[in-house]
Amino acid sequence: MTTEVTLPSTSASPTARQVWTRARGIVLALVLLIAAAVAIAVVRSDARHGELDPRSADPYGSRAVAELLADRGVDTRVVTTLDEAAAAASPDTTLLVAVPDLLTRTQQTRLHSATADSGGRTVLVSSGSASVERLAPGVIADPATSLDSALSPDCDLPAARRAGTADTGGIRYTTTHLTADECYPSERLATLLRIPAPSGNGDTVLLGAPDILLNDRLDEHGNASLALQLLGSRPHLVWYLPSLADASAASEEGERDFFDLLPSGWLWGTLQLFIAAALAALWRARRLGPLVPEKLPVAIRASETVEGRARLYRKANARDRAAAALRSTTRTRLAPLVGVPTAQAHAPEALLPALSARLQGDGQSLHALLFGPPPGDDAALISLADRLDALEREVRRP
Repeated sequence: MTTEVTLPSTSASPTARQVWTRARGIVLALVLLIAAAVAIAVVRSDARHGELDPRSADPYGSRAVAELLADRGVDTRVVTTLDEAAAAASPDTTLLVAVPDLLTRTQQTRLHSATADSGGRTVLVSSGSASVERLAPGVIADPATSLDSALSPDCDLPAARRAGTADTGGIRYTTTHLTADECYPSERLATLLRIPAPSGNGDTVLLGAPDILLNDRLDEHGNASLALQLLGSRPHLVWYLPSLADASAASEEGERDFFDLLPSGWLWGTLQLFIAAALAALWRARRLGPLVPEKLPVAIRASETVEGRARLYRKANARDRAAAALRSTTRTRLAPLVGVPTAQAHAPEALLPALSARLQGDGQSLHALLFGPPPGDDAALISLADRLDALEREVRRP
């Protein structure tokens, strides 16, 4: 009857507990990152659904103002392409551009050319510095938005005076047009600007914030009155929602790179992650300069040192360094046993002939064992250690 003997695992083999201890920090960070991403996606999934869309009844939609305009005989039509918006410009039409900054430079120039002499009204909602220079020449958008939401008109524009206080606080504008109506100032800069056309017919209205058009803000202050007066001065309202799928935007694809399509928040987030990674790397590499040997206050068993070093080699997957250390130590111990000076223990031409004469063995096999290439896997490394140990016992045998 034979008994099968189970060999104990080597000291370099990590246990499941050790693996979990090493990886739990990374796993916890990934779990927190995924949970945060899911939470943000859930919170924001419907937060801006249908924003400034006159067909949307969501809080950030604009269906309520479209319904009120319809009761007053103003029909609202939604367009999503530049060609439709430019073709709709006429004296009896109000053209509202929901997000002017989404338009490319060429689109902005084309739209301004179509509306400048149309005799109708053009309403630009939250037009920033990326679009205001071409859609309303002579107007500059202040990069600092207004901190106050509800503002007083403080101008002679009849629509603003009748509406009174309204939620126009947002982007602020300055202009060189002497005949412009500058209303709802915030820190002396207007958040609603009306520029008459040079021909005397038609005008351009810049609205610093979309709040007066949103469903959940329409019934506050004078928002409804101001919105109906600005959008109901003509019998037709064309509501332009710019889209990246517009063919006129695709024709300029060569002028916009990948980073132009990314929201600014992603770029800032990436920069913050890069800075955090750099700080983490600096923290982990805080020990600068060479290592300084230090006498330990207690004696450490050689076996513990060997096990610790083996774990480090295993963690770094450094089989070549481990094999080199095993072979070098073996050669250092074998050299005095076969009459070779320790200084020549690592010279094959001095050590191998002496070993072959002592063991009467094959010199090539000894060369492969003591000076051969590094093992390819952990099993080969363990086999190498066993063979080196067996060789040393053979040499020491009387």
